[in-house]
Amino acid sequence: MIDNVSEKLIVTGGTTLRGESFVSGSKNASLPIIAATLLANGRHKLSNVPLLSDVNGFATLLTTLGLSVSHAKNRVLTVTNNHDGTPTQCHAPYDIVSRMRASILVLGPLLASRGTAKVSLPGGCTIGARPVDLHLKALQLMGATISINHGYIEGSVDGKLHGANIDFDKVTVTGTANILMAATLATGTTTIRNAAMEPEIVDLCHALLNMGASISGIGSNTLVITGVESLSSAEYSIMPDRIEAGTLLCAVTATGGDVIVHNCPISTLNTVIHKLQAMGAEIYADNSHIGSVHVIAKKRLQAVDVDTNPYPGMPTDMQAQLMTLLAISDGTSIVTENIFENRFMHVPELNRMGAHIHANETTAFITGVETLYGAPVKATDLRASASLLIAGLCAQGTTEIHDIYHLDRGYEKFEDKLIALGAKITRQS
Repeated sequence: MIDNVSEKLIVTGGTTLRGESFVSGSKNASLPIIAATLLANGRHKLSNVPLLSDVNGFATLLTTLGLSVSHAKNRVLTVTNNHDGTPTQCHAPYDIVSRMRASILVLGPLLASRGTAKVSLPGGCTIGARPVDLHLKALQLMGATISINHGYIEGSVDGKLHGANIDFDKVTVTGTANILMAATLATGTTTIRNAAMEPEIVDLCHALLNMGASISGIGSNTLVITGVESLSSAEYSIMPDRIEAGTLLCAVTATGGDVIVHNCPISTLNTVIHKLQAMGAEIYADNSHIGSVHVIAKKRLQAVDVDTNPYPGMPTDMQAQLMTLLAISDGTSIVTENIFENRFMHVPELNRMGAHIHANETTAFITGVETLYGAPVKATDLRASASLLIAGLCAQGTTEIHDIYHLDRGYEKFEDKLIALGAKITRQS
């Protein structure tokens, strides 16, 4: 599934990004919506699906579960589900799931539609434990029998899942998605309290509505799902990727650039835009949900503090990119990570490039420097790879970024977009 493990990016810094770019479809919205195709037989047509290794991996997973999947270059994913109702092909194997945490999203749909599931404990980025116990407790409340045996979650349902009151102890995006999907086919009504409010959850809700689900409270922290007898296949267009959009804005800001970013999910980026403006970037956005954002950064940035929080707070997936900007800002900043532990693995790599960052488990203290310097560095996870790429763009000299396969998991041809804006980047094996 990952065939580019040995590849690296060679980035020559010092180029100002200029021009126009666009935002691809959302990885974090695509994966749960693809998982939702398990809930209904027929031919599903999903558009604006990004061409990513994680999407390819999820397509492979669905194939092992008996579905037929094709992903065209025009970013249309077609999924055909002809499952006959027998409890076969319900095994999500370790070799796929261990590479991609989002694979856990098939658990709820499998139990709801097929009554049985065997899913390997998930993997993905090494940015903390991210346990799935909240998923399992909720499914048990809905009538599933759950056990963990030899590294696999094994679940079964006697008949159908039933509605339940789910009160999450903490906000969980994948947990909300999993239970939301499972509840669409459950008997009775399910209420999810302290539900994640992320835009990707809203997008999943709208996709499920297109399939015939009954959901209220969309966009709030309380979702009410009334189960239906069956869902139908549907066509749906995936939202643009707000994290890719934010990363583009950071890259332009870091290089003192002048770029217009199109197909930008503006209404989901308020915290990122406001933080960049506080740092000194000029940002002009359309007064629309999805539109164009013009970012101009011609002076040295000013230090600010950053705290990550569940939506509508600052996304944890933007923390590493913003830290790169803070590393070259004037003054001292504090970054507090409130979502995941072990998410400062990019700090030693940025320090190799001349940054002055001291971090403990949840807090990083950053003293801005005039410039960073090119160095060989290693991408430790998806968002760390983006932060190091931004660092390379604004550094003096040449930066070699190793383990760049992380970048391909979540950004569609990202270096090509940057090259089109004037960046000097080559990919080497």
